[in-house]
Amino acid sequence: MTQTNDFRVDIPELLARQPLFQQMSMEHVNLMATQAREKRLGRGEMLFQKGDMPRGFYVVIFGQLKLAFPSSAGNEKVVDIIGPKQSFGEAVMFMDKPYPVFAEAISDTLVLHVPRDVIFELIRTEPTFAHLMLAGLSLRLHSLLQDVETYSLRSSAQRVVGYLLQQCPGDVGALGEGEIQVTLPTTKQIIASRLNLTPETLSRIFHDLAEAKLISVQGKQITINNARQLREYDI
Repeated sequence: MTQTNDFRVDIPELLARQPLFQQMSMEHVNLMATQAREKRLGRGEMLFQKGDMPRGFYVVIFGQLKLAFPSSAGNEKVVDIIGPKQSFGEAVMFMDKPYPVFAEAISDTLVLHVPRDVIFELIRTEPTFAHLMLAGLSLRLHSLLQDVETYSLRSSAQRVVGYLLQQCPGDVGALGEGEIQVTLPTTKQIIASRLNLTPETLSRIFHDLAEAKLISVQGKQITINNARQLREYDI
């Protein structure tokens, strides 16, 4: 659903709900809120380009963005899809180097920009915040390593199965034999790029899984007919 221009954001409350800031005093949260700025983006609008210099980090209030590498051939490689309440850009902010990717809205989006000067001041004065920031960056690194492992060691079909199971609510390991409805968060083309596949390969794998009666596909709506069997699918 498209958000209207009348949408109002309680910036201190939004920041206080972020895992990174949940243990901070409201005094420090309010300090960040006074420095933060909202930015609205229409679908297809760029937040920043590859090569731009970072001046802080971002929190998505509503909407979605893709982080991607451009290519000279006109293609792109999507490295992440950022949704509501997620933050991004922290690591590059500390490196004081240009963004290695571009950020583009894939739906009408509202982001909050938190400038790095206030973050650096909080790191200097708040040891707990510094610890949480390091923990968050470590989780991002772990996720990147998982991506490398997935692309190197798992087949195309295994990547798609893993992605579908990640969209399921709850613990993947505890999923049973009942039906589960999943809504793909973005277009199949973007998901294919995120999984390092061509759109044709993704479509073929969806067709194969549907032929095996493991899933049903209706546009972005995926019905997982049997999560346990899908998890154990011999691929």
